[in-house]
Amino acid sequence: MVNALCSASLITSSFRGILIKSGLCPAGGVSARVVKVSPGPLIRVEGQPVSIRCDVREYGGPREQDFEWMISRDSGGARIKIISTFDTTYSHQSLSKRVASGDISVQRLADNQVELKVAEVKSTDAGFYWCTTPSTDSVISGNYEDEVQLIVIPNTLRVSPQAPPPTVPEGSDITLSCNVTRELTQPTYLSVTWSVKRGTSSEDILVFGPQGDVTVGSKYARRYSDGGIRLVPGRNGVFELVVTRATTSDDGAYECNGTEWTHEDGGRWVKIVESKKEMGTVAVTPTGQTLAVKTSSPSSSSSSLVLTPGNTLTLLCSVSADNLPALALEVTWLADGRDIITMERSGVVISNTSLPAQGRRGEASLEQTALGEYRLGVRGVSGEDGGAYVCRVRAFVEKGGRSSGGGGRWHMAAEKMSNVVAVKVTQIKPSFTLSLDPILSPQTTSDLTELACHVTNITHLPRGGRLAVTWEHTPLPGVSDSPPTSHPIGSLDAHGNLIAASSYSDRMKSGALSLSRVQPNTFTLKILNTQEKDMGQYVCSVSAWTLSGQGDVVKTSEFQSSALTVRWDAKRPSLNVVAKQVREASVGGATFEMSCTVSTENLGEAGYSVLIQSQDSLQSAVRTIMTLSPDSVVQHGGATDPTRRDSLVLVKSAQSEFRFRLSGVQLSDRAFYWCDITAWTKQSPSHTWTKATSAESNKVRIDFQENGQYYQQEDEQLNESTSK
Repeated sequence: MVNALCSASLITSSFRGILIKSGLCPAGGVSARVVKVSPGPLIRVEGQPVSIRCDVREYGGPREQDFEWMISRDSGGARIKIISTFDTTYSHQSLSKRVASGDISVQRLADNQVELKVAEVKSTDAGFYWCTTPSTDSVISGNYEDEVQLIVIPNTLRVSPQAPPPTVPEGSDITLSCNVTRELTQPTYLSVTWSVKRGTSSEDILVFGPQGDVTVGSKYARRYSDGGIRLVPGRNGVFELVVTRATTSDDGAYECNGTEWTHEDGGRWVKIVESKKEMGTVAVTPTGQTLAVKTSSPSSSSSSLVLTPGNTLTLLCSVSADNLPALALEVTWLADGRDIITMERSGVVISNTSLPAQGRRGEASLEQTALGEYRLGVRGVSGEDGGAYVCRVRAFVEKGGRSSGGGGRWHMAAEKMSNVVAVKVTQIKPSFTLSLDPILSPQTTSDLTELACHVTNITHLPRGGRLAVTWEHTPLPGVSDSPPTSHPIGSLDAHGNLIAASSYSDRMKSGALSLSRVQPNTFTLKILNTQEKDMGQYVCSVSAWTLSGQGDVVKTSEFQSSALTVRWDAKRPSLNVVAKQVREASVGGATFEMSCTVSTENLGEAGYSVLIQSQDSLQSAVRTIMTLSPDSVVQHGGATDPTRRDSLVLVKSAQSEFRFRLSGVQLSDRAFYWCDITAWTKQSPSHTWTKATSAESNKVRIDFQENGQYYQQEDEQLNESTSK
């Protein structure tokens, strides 16, 4: 009874045209048919396609259900049949042609779902659309129809893009301006989509709307977050998309798509009309095509420049490019391919400080004087600053946008080298005349030698210029053990430092040889106690030095004197020593005394050292009894019995005479005795002794009778040796 009453109530309600949304009876809880159409109202644009879905659920009977569509101009007005899924003659005559042409059609989506489709909706199609389902239920319950309102508005969407420039330089901005408008008669919304087409493929850059939201294409997400793509909403429907810091990858044909949307019940956004317009093709010109670098000198229009030492070198590097303001430049000056100074794109200037000391150039500076203008200055140039100068420019483009600073993402867009400017640093070299003269010439060995190197007729020696001298010696053939080749003695450098050659170092340290500057333009060489090995040819070389911009001295010229020969008639000293027995020891216990007299030739003032030597026989070993040094220091030889040293005396008895005395002679003292004398000359100022020559005296014998025996054989040998 409850089901029957519920069904009757539903039928009565349906006849009254009341839509029953619930398919359940309040008390019985049994299933009831439910028919639903798309939630509305539906706002659509004239001339655009329209689709209205209808489905039925909780029904009885066959699985596949049939549907009928009707329209009424107002909610309670008369209904006009549109189309049916089972009756081909169902359509009203006013709509039959449109149904026959396919402009109006119904498409089954499932057994219980269909879609009414209008290919091009007309303004007269506005109204209330009814979807009904004939009953196949055993018991009539629920609702068998549903309605939705369709509102048709005129197509007022207008998309008017502004053509971007066909070519833009790399690093510049591309502004894509698009005007999207519509006449607002219903609550509709707009969106704007910018896309780029390369070849046959197209990709979205950015979508703005329909409710103020922004959607970015996957390839542009990072760039958008960096600020490299900026949306600039304007007034009166004007929207601008700015692609900053364009690169060659931004080449393409740009399009603007305006779309009108409706927000339907249930939160679903529906596109009701769109219009896509081509904005124009943009080609991004690579920086390398327009980047130009030129080097010039403010003081000369020539490709070469001549300077004198101490001058300031000034060169300009001029950079031009179509997109110069958008570029970050790294500017480097090079000379002969070697970096001198660099201004980084941040503006920091870095000088090349790794140059070796002998290759240091003048003090370099680099500054930007204007956009694209960079000035190199080198103060206090020297010969090291000459060379082929070029300016190298590396142009960088920032990948990110200005608002984010690019996140430090830069790429080098181009690199260019300028023309070459040849810089030559010349100076008039100092000139002078040298003369090498003897001040003191040695007449014999051990004399003083003094030579003077005179510098005269000096011209073009700049203020602060200095002179240095080097002395060289070439020995005479056969005089020295060294081959007759030139070798250095020593020098006085530009700072006045004395530098001795290794072979003369000891003589200079002792003061036996000296180099000095006695006058501003006169240098001397002195040799105390000149030796035969010092004979030969002498030359002096004088060099001129000037100060560089860094305070270093640089040699600018050098001259050598004519050779001066130093020699004398070298007479070798000779020494003769005569030994004479002063007291004869004829018996044991007597005193033996011997004198040694020295005579010399070609020997000046000298000192003598004396060795008293002996041997038992002419064939036996030689023993040293005593020694006397040139400084009169007496020492006993190893052959002397320590207990008898008080019996031995060796003294200098006269200028050229020495005496040896042996007291208390014994049998063991019988032997031959003589003097071995060496002449020494003293070197000043070190006062060291130098050996001149040496000689041995004749031999004197101690002999006395013992047990009636004589040494006849030794006497005969002595006589024979003396005669020889």
